[in-house]
Amino acid sequence: MSLKSFAARLFALYEARKAAKWIGQPVVTQEKEFASLIAKASSTAFGKDHEFDQIHTHEDFIARVPIRDYEDLKPYVERVVEGESDVLWPGKPIYFAKTSGTTSGAKYIPITDLSIREQVKASRNAILNYIKETGRTEFVNGKWIFLQGSPELQEKNGIHLGRLSGISAHYVPNYLQKNRLPSWETNCIEDWETKVDKIVEETVEENMTLIAGIPSWVQMYFERLVAFKGQKVGTLFKNFNLFIYGGVNYEPYRAKFEQMIGRSVDSIELFPASEGFFAYQDSQSEKGMLLLLKAGIFYEFVKADEFHDEKPARLTIKDVELGVNYVMIISTNAGLWAYNLGDTIAFTSLKPYKVIVTGRIKHFISAFGEHVIAKEVEVSMERAIAATDAVVNEFTVAPRINPEQDELPYHEWFVEFEKAPSDMSLFTAVLDKTLQEQNSYYFDLIDGKILQTLKVRSMAAGGFQSYMKSIGKLGGQNKVQRLSNDRKIADKLLQLPLL
Repeated sequence: MSLKSFAARLFALYEARKAAKWIGQPVVTQEKEFASLIAKASSTAFGKDHEFDQIHTHEDFIARVPIRDYEDLKPYVERVVEGESDVLWPGKPIYFAKTSGTTSGAKYIPITDLSIREQVKASRNAILNYIKETGRTEFVNGKWIFLQGSPELQEKNGIHLGRLSGISAHYVPNYLQKNRLPSWETNCIEDWETKVDKIVEETVEENMTLIAGIPSWVQMYFERLVAFKGQKVGTLFKNFNLFIYGGVNYEPYRAKFEQMIGRSVDSIELFPASEGFFAYQDSQSEKGMLLLLKAGIFYEFVKADEFHDEKPARLTIKDVELGVNYVMIISTNAGLWAYNLGDTIAFTSLKPYKVIVTGRIKHFISAFGEHVIAKEVEVSMERAIAATDAVVNEFTVAPRINPEQDELPYHEWFVEFEKAPSDMSLFTAVLDKTLQEQNSYYFDLIDGKILQTLKVRSMAAGGFQSYMKSIGKLGGQNKVQRLSNDRKIADKLLQLPLL
């Protein structure tokens, strides 16, 4: 065993003992996190507006701080963006994570020194936990690659901004700098195809042991490796045995990955976001990710089927049940308060608390990490109709993850036309262009040749009515689901007459 492997094992045992303390006292841990967050932010503009000095219990918090999404919190965020201090959290954030907006352009998620350190610690502990569980340390001696955005950051009123993965690149610890690939210069390349080709060149002869990234991006890297050398990834990288991922469900990709690798490898699922790092997979044999209860985050949970009620019950960790779909609400040491992350989760274990991500509270497509929402597809359809002579009765959208004949994946639009456009290519082009304009993640996936542009499949007249009737939802207040992250609707529609 190398000195580095031995040190990694000792460090993993040390961190496991520390984690056992809060894992064994989950409710007390969350109560302390709550009290600490409220006390630290009581003198901020938000704290004063919401009488934090009068908040002593969760019930006090509920009475004074309503659930908000980004648009509701935006007036406070804009003050921070303009350079004001002590708005949501003491002082100013050190970063903004710039993400795709939902209704009004880009979102600026504040990241404080405390919150980014928790993000980095969680990423590290996910790997240390794997070492503690499996005893495997060989991978620490090889090269690691993190497929991520450019670490080059912009600046706005003295605060750096960029994508979370690019920000995180600045926090790789010194003891991993010699292990990390690609080079800083390659990581800064903006054009994704050029970047991947350069990454292939830099890694193909290396002893790659750990690879991390969103599955759709890693798949492209693997495909380029195989094409470049004519060998499977597992043959090129004989010691590659650990894949770390987050952002999208790995299962649709697993078979393709194992085919390209030539064998199965261990994997660790992470649950990070710009707003915080919430959980990581802590077992290779049990389902679910360990919810991080001592990470500068206070959690609330609202049952998904009650979320749109006037006053839904806001539960703490002590109140949750197994198998129930909850909307996760967070308050953080970056100044997000009763913030609706939009993700839905379910608990797979209560001792310790483990979760799986079940989706989003609103319908969406994120099979490749694009986070496309209903408003974006509806605006795209409106503009395509306006630009052509088409008349549309109904439509829905689904991802096509594994198309035939080695095509790139794409979004498949099922459209029932009252009048088909005389120029279908123009109609399709406007749809896709408008979606790219609204959603930077979708643009990146198209630009990076991860996805091809969308395809339109024309439904025969009455097709959607037949579908709604078949599921017992014809008429009344029932609506066709505009988009979905799976093929359940699409596969049913394919059984109906098409044009």
